[in-house]
Amino acid sequence: MRKTIFRFSRATYLDFQATTPTDYRVLDAMLPYLTNQYGNPHSKTHSFGWETEKAVEKARSQIASLINTQPQSIIFTSGATESNNAALKGLYGFYGKQKNHIITTQTEHKCVLDTCRYLEDKGVEVTYLPVDSNGLISLQQLQESIKSNTLCVSVMLVNNEIGVIQNLKEISRICHQRGVYVHSDMAQAIAKIPVDIQDLDIDLGSISAHKLYGPKGIGALYVRRKPRVRLQQIIHGGGQERGLRSGTLAPHLCVGFGKAAEIAQAELPYDIQHVDKLYKRLLNGIKEQIPQIQINGSLEHRYKGNLNVSFAFVEGESLIMAIKQVAVSSGSACTSASLEPSYVLRALGVQEDMAHTSLRIGIGRFTTEKEIDFLLDQLSTAVRKLREMSPLWEMHQEGIDINKIEWTQPH
Repeated sequence: MRKTIFRFSRATYLDFQATTPTDYRVLDAMLPYLTNQYGNPHSKTHSFGWETEKAVEKARSQIASLINTQPQSIIFTSGATESNNAALKGLYGFYGKQKNHIITTQTEHKCVLDTCRYLEDKGVEVTYLPVDSNGLISLQQLQESIKSNTLCVSVMLVNNEIGVIQNLKEISRICHQRGVYVHSDMAQAIAKIPVDIQDLDIDLGSISAHKLYGPKGIGALYVRRKPRVRLQQIIHGGGQERGLRSGTLAPHLCVGFGKAAEIAQAELPYDIQHVDKLYKRLLNGIKEQIPQIQINGSLEHRYKGNLNVSFAFVEGESLIMAIKQVAVSSGSACTSASLEPSYVLRALGVQEDMAHTSLRIGIGRFTTEKEIDFLLDQLSTAVRKLREMSPLWEMHQEGIDINKIEWTQPH
């Protein structure tokens, strides 16, 4: 009897902004703490607790070393979303009676924007700075927005949708001249570009382990110690993490996070070189093979592992369905369930039709040239076929300016 073998092949993964695969060296480091080293790191009376506490503190030091700060400045959380909430709500909880104005940007991650809206309901005044067509804020506008009651400015270092890098060092300088705290969501920057906390001179920073080849479910909040930044805790309980974040730590997650940070620190120059090389291959390939495209976000001030591109005369969701063998995103993983065009692209002034056609392509440590070439082949074929079915593309080919057509309104 002939045996039938079914082969299932997974899609090529190019969505490294949504998450990164756990590095196998991270998994190796975690395994002992999922088996025989299972002690509660807060148990002080026996060796089971001592050994896991030692492992947790080693991880804290590894993370601190990656961003050039003291281990005591690292507070473990469940991820960057919790860290962002803890920073902004914690600052307001401690200082809100003196200062109740927060400045952020229109292109921040949804968890920062939603936290700001929550604080607005509590009476906080929030200024949402616009960005230019490159995705960058105006430093002059930032200066003019700071008031006597401004408590904090929260600006993402690397944008999760378009990869744009803000001038955080200059933002910190402006804010500290006026006695304003600086918080940054650094989840998309850590282990992707060099991040030196001392050089950036920020007060609070959010990190997520699964964005740097570590495990999901753990992150950290950097809290400046000198001069000290005070926060009101938002999770109450046993007083762990210097009283800022109660709850029993998960040693295996902390160890995995620490190992990921150690690897990132050792291999960052190689990772940057690898990603830059593949980015150039991808960008040049798209420009050569597919006409009528638009790169979203600054090409100069950009993390090269994030390419956000719009394809004219093609619907984004249809394009994603046409390249099912490649895992890419039509926007942030936290908001891609919505059929609305990306609020980040709208903030850049991208026209709605082009915003609907955008893809975010992520390149990472384990991406290969073969995968980039496969994506280019899939993309060029899919775009060509979809445009062949588009009457708008046909009109464009005939030289008709689509923007000047007066469409009949539906009744």
